[in-house]
Amino acid sequence: MISTVTTTTTTVTTTEVMTLSIIAVVSLIIFLALKEILSSEAEKKSVQSFLKGANVAIIPLLLVFVAIVGYKVVTII
Repeated sequence: MISTVTTTTTTVTTTEVMTLSIIAVVSLIIFLALKEILSSEAEKKSVQSFLKGANVAIIPLLLVFVAIVGYKVVTII
């Protein structure tokens, strides 16, 4: 049996990285704002489930934000 292995190389430009970084930061701000605003309506069951589930999106976006800030600090120093 003969199999062929194909290698794919993907290049990411600086513009794409900046665009995705901006999208990640804006998404983080929106999720944090929604969580804060909806926390006053916490007695509703649907809002409670959103508040609990929002961490699933907030934590990875927060890690991306920390990575962006760390990269900017390293490139400045």
